Amino acid sequence: MSIRLSAEWRERLTSPLTWHYAGAVVLLVLSATLAVRFGLDLADTSASRTDALANKQIELKALDMQTAPLRGMDKRVDLTRAQMKDFYLKRIPPNYSSIASRIGELQVKAGVRLSRVNYTQGKPGSELTEISMDAGIIGDYPQIMRFVNTLERDETFFVIQSVSLTGQQGGLVNLRLRVSTWLRPADAAASGLPPTPEPGAAPAAAPAAGREGL
Repeated sequence: MSIRLSAEWRERLTSPLTWHYAGAVVLLVLSATLAVRFGLDLADTSASRTDALANKQIELKALDMQTAPLRGMDKRVDLTRAQMKDFYLKRIPPNYSSIASRIGELQVKAGVRLSRVNYTQGKPGSELTEISMDAGIIGDYPQIMRFVNTLERDETFFVIQSVSLTGQQGGLVNLRLRVSTWLRPADAAASGLPPTPEPGAAPAAAPAAGREGL
């Protein structure tokens, strides 16, 4: 019986059909192994690509934030230039005479009186030269406040540097007023105004006629 079984197994092992089945099983196992390995490799590749994409998105966002202030810079520069040009045209006086005339008009409207008015010019700047006015102002308190407020709000660009009390008599108050405005360097040079004394220096000599008093 055993001899018969052995013969049958030998016959099956040597049968082409048996080897065909065995080969199919081996191929099936190999295919399954390769499929699993490919799936794992694909998952690793996808994760790497996802990380790389995330890193690129972060870099792009950082670059976008860094360049944001530069966007539209040319338009802002043009707007600033236009605003400066408009400021110079409307608020910077064209000459010394227009400064003195405007101060005189505001003085009359407020009802105050200016005395010892002295104009000087600072060192020329690249765009503007400072013009300083040092004067005494006499009037009652409401008149002086009206004059100061009107001066600060005037279309001509005036900056009040200091106001100090020098005396008081009856209802009148005496103050010393220092005001600055600006001219273009060429207009300041043409005004003939003396230079503004350095802090602590002796007062400038009395200016030429028409440069002092109103």
